[in-house]
Amino acid sequence: MTVSTSFLEAVATRRTYYKLTNQSTIPDSRILELVNAAVLNTPSSFNSQSTRLVLLLKKEHEKLWEIAKDTLRGMLPADVFVNTEQRLNGFQNAYGTILFFESPDPVKALQEKLPMYADRFPIWSEHSSAMHQFFLWTALEAEGLGANLQHYNPLIDERVSAEWNVPADWSLKAQLVFGTPTGEPLEKTYQPLKERVFVHGL
Repeated sequence: MTVSTSFLEAVATRRTYYKLTNQSTIPDSRILELVNAAVLNTPSSFNSQSTRLVLLLKKEHEKLWEIAKDTLRGMLPADVFVNTEQRLNGFQNAYGTILFFESPDPVKALQEKLPMYADRFPIWSEHSSAMHQFFLWTALEAEGLGANLQHYNPLIDERVSAEWNVPADWSLKAQLVFGTPTGEPLEKTYQPLKERVFVHGL
């Protein structure tokens, strides 16, 4: 089995898009299909399956970023919040957001079962979350959508949990904002491969 060119192209062309509209290039059913595929097919340490995803679309998505604005408005000086609000409005103007959570229960179960690695399981849980994020970021862009990854956790965690009935012990890791892009992505620069890849035995 060889790596398909389309997979490599999807990975290579994934970028950060900030200029997004509240339109989608694909139906909601397809978005949910991608989310389910990520949950079913993304690996996790010892098959812990600790990642939990919450998909917010349209008005529910807008509600999330209203919560973020309300939260930060109460934390920042008015003159500083002006720029923050503009940034949050950009996220709110998109079509949807995927919330990435990690449940502690599978992690604790593995810590009890394999105490030798107890201190590593929380780190490996983070790895699994990151792979889910990369999977969906790449998959959505392959469908013609643009996306950007945000981290307003833990500032919004409590209100998010209350609004969408999320268990309080789930840990919010990231928020993937997506919609139809209206501008170019951020330019990506590359450090020399010779400083990042080291091969022995080729």
